[in-house]
Amino acid sequence: MDTRLLLVSHAATAAQRAGRIPADDPLDARGLAEAEAARMRVALPGNAAAFVSPAVCARDTALALGLAATVDRTLADMNYGNWQGRRLADLARQAPHDLAAWTRDPDAAPHGGESFSQLVTRMGKWLDALNNPTSGLTREASSHTREVVAVTHAPLLRAAIVYALEASPTVFTRIEIAPLSVVELRRSQRGWTWWPASM
Repeated sequence: MDTRLLLVSHAATAAQRAGRIPADDPLDARGLAEAEAARMRVALPGNAAAFVSPAVCARDTALALGLAATVDRTLADMNYGNWQGRRLADLARQAPHDLAAWTRDPDAAPHGGESFSQLVTRMGKWLDALNNPTSGLTREASSHTREVVAVTHAPLLRAAIVYALEASPTVFTRIEIAPLSVVELRRSQRGWTWWPASM
């Protein structure tokens, strides 16, 4: 059976707008309003299996989009290690070489955190598990295409695109994912493909 996957990046948090690295922040009133407005313009399939990152902002977004989603820890945000919650401007002053490496090298990780290359591996395992009926990530659908929606974080959408295209992780800096973006991937006999999101 083929799979159609819609990956949704969560709405912006106040911490993101202030230039902070995420630290499991909830959506503020502005983020909730943006997510609720997105519900009107984003037509998510009603019969889809829905999954969500354990992060509060992702769960808030899924609820605002009208999804009854199952929390999946594999969809958790990138592990930012000791940088979690810190302002990028402060890191640029205090650890400029480390920050520069992290923003350019897919194998560089924040202190105690996860590199983008590691994130691609994690996301790739999740994508491959979608077609494994024993994984718990599948749900029978009435058509020949299984519909899946996952609300998660921008870095995971980047990682999914890189994995689906079998691209080098070095391209991660060239993929921009805005809050509430939707990326559509489809799995068929020829593997994963990236489609323009048809909303």
